[in-house]
Amino acid sequence: MALLLLAGSAGNFDLLQLLLGSSGMVRGVLFLLVCLSIIGWYVILYKGFYLWRAQGESLRFLENFWQAKRLDAVYQQAEQTKRSPLAHMFRAGYVELSKLQKDKEGHDASLHESAGDLENIERALRRASTREATVLESMIPFLATVGSAAPFIGLFGTVVGIIDAFHNIANQGSANLATVAPGIAEALGTTAIGLIAAVPAVMAYNYFARKIRVLTGEMDAFGNDFLNIVKRHFLR
Repeated sequence: MALLLLAGSAGNFDLLQLLLGSSGMVRGVLFLLVCLSIIGWYVILYKGFYLWRAQGESLRFLENFWQAKRLDAVYQQAEQTKRSPLAHMFRAGYVELSKLQKDKEGHDASLHESAGDLENIERALRRASTREATVLESMIPFLATVGSAAPFIGLFGTVVGIIDAFHNIANQGSANLATVAPGIAEALGTTAIGLIAAVPAVMAYNYFARKIRVLTGEMDAFGNDFLNIVKRHFLR
């Protein structure tokens, strides 16, 4: 889409037509860059919507968590929250806590057993946090790959195009501007397309990385808060 806008807004200079009329290697590079750009925009839109929902649901879950009187009520609300990493962490911690509460029914736990129970809950929270961080970071490395590789792929197309232009000059035995300019323009066009594909990917990667750092920090803080609540009210 960005390629068509660029071609349409350039007046008589039709970049799309110029590149499509270039050599086979340059067209292959152009096709690869267009594919990377399309997939990159899909990742940007999908992950943007996913992280937006994850952050919004996490804020609502935290509000309900601190307002609730009982953990079982929070668990029922957490089951309805599909995108919040905090809700997934809570479910993992609550399930582990429920198992420990059942295991020690009918006898008083010693201080050593209570410490071991707390470690079990902490491990469950840590596993859930790692799993949720992996889900949040999925597909994001592809944007970094596009941002770093697309300009070099475009540069490769430029180098191939320039080589082809000089080859045509040698065959025609003429080096005037009319002979050189079309080939050089075709060659530089792939670099432009590479930058068009790379710039949005880099900007989105940096934005998503910051959002994920914020959500990861919230998960760490929530894990500590949950452990403190368990220590004060269930493992005394």
